[in-house]
Amino acid sequence: MTMAFSLHEKLAADCESLGDLDLCTVLLMRDHRFPWVILVPRIEGLRDLHDLPRDRARVLFDEIDRLSRILVDEFQAEKINVAALGNQVPQLHVHVIGRYASDVAWPGPVWNAGVVQDVDQVAVRARATALRRALRF
Repeated sequence: MTMAFSLHEKLAADCESLGDLDLCTVLLMRDHRFPWVILVPRIEGLRDLHDLPRDRARVLFDEIDRLSRILVDEFQAEKINVAALGNQVPQLHVHVIGRYASDVAWPGPVWNAGVVQDVDQVAVRARATALRRALRF
């Protein structure tokens, strides 16, 4: 019997759910400083990339590629960072983050940029709307 997929509570608390692609649930990190999307494969029990079934790995790569291009097109991201760390959340998830030479964390990783800035909910909602439109959700 296959276990039903459920989103880790930390991801649910920190992110706005945008919708589902073929493999992944698409989340927007509630941090107005960065266009920051998280892809979560809807397969229960995955922790690391090597846990993903091989036949699904290409689908994940295609979805990362699609989101990367959207971040460049919609938000003029100068650089795209892609990471699957999972040190705090044991559920496999992939960060796709639009970066700029002028952002508060540049050139370091976004994780060294201090506390998540979710104070500008208008900006977060506008970003979510633009992403849903681009993803055709």
